[in-house]
Amino acid sequence: MKKTLIALITLLMTMTLFAGCTAKKDPDPVRYDVKLGVLKGPTGIGASYLLEKNSTGESLNNYAVTVEAEATAMVSLLASGELDMAAVPTNVASSLYAKTNGGVKIIALNTAGVLYILEKGNAVSSIADLKDKTIYAVGQGSNPEYVLNYILTQNGLTVGTDVFVEFLDSAELTTKAASGNVEVCMLPVPAATTVLAKNSEMRSALNLSEEWDKLNNGSLLTMGCIAVRSEFYENNKVAVDQFLKEYEESINYVKANVGEAAALCEKYEIVPSAAIAAKAIPDANLIFVSGKDIRPAIEGYYKVLFDANPKSIGGSMPGDDFYPGE
Repeated sequence: MKKTLIALITLLMTMTLFAGCTAKKDPDPVRYDVKLGVLKGPTGIGASYLLEKNSTGESLNNYAVTVEAEATAMVSLLASGELDMAAVPTNVASSLYAKTNGGVKIIALNTAGVLYILEKGNAVSSIADLKDKTIYAVGQGSNPEYVLNYILTQNGLTVGTDVFVEFLDSAELTTKAASGNVEVCMLPVPAATTVLAKNSEMRSALNLSEEWDKLNNGSLLTMGCIAVRSEFYENNKVAVDQFLKEYEESINYVKANVGEAAALCEKYEIVPSAAIAAKAIPDANLIFVSGKDIRPAIEGYYKVLFDANPKSIGGSMPGDDFYPGE
């Protein structure tokens, strides 16, 4: 009887201990559904590891991913609600905020300056050397156009009089430049990387991030960000926080594991080939800035663009509700 009682007490203690351990176990986080847009090129490179984790079911959220080549596609998809958040140029986020009357917020910065002037030859070593030349460029109506115009103007060159700019889509210009059919062009990494790899006559003549810094305007050239619909942001705080956590992890992984990340960039069609991605990632200026750090990091850049051309950021400076935590 005594042995039976001891055995029963032992069993009860074991069950109680097990129940206590079970009760203390943290529940698995909810895997929210998020419609995410990723741009091909530098703005999308940092998301490549996140896309891989999503495909294997390891990501914190469940992402329905749309990959687009042009920012204009992301604008319409965000505005219509077909996307919850997307990687877009920083000026596009501001313009969309204005267009939707505050319907969009910025929740992360992901890319600093990535623009380069490429030349077939050795005539260009300064902005002044672009006088009387035609620059073939990408990004009409987006950061590249406004950055180029600002730098030219600040160096005393007037577009349409002193220097001429012709805009093409990225794929067309990359092909033309790689084939040697343009003398001077402006391209971002990794398109610029592709051209330099395919055409030994082309060289990197000017780094526009360095040219921006030379102007000493007190701002950082910040070209890529994550924009989110304000309604989604307000109603899905946990999903947004989970995204930011794993997006930062993704950017850090890409920077630290170039070879593996390059393969993922090719797999998810962010960059045409792993070989090009591997060369481009070190020059892609990937960053991660979130929360209250966003405004001081980018507001100076917006002010420079606004002073140069108000329509470049939607006609006015973004309000407090554009920034998280404001």
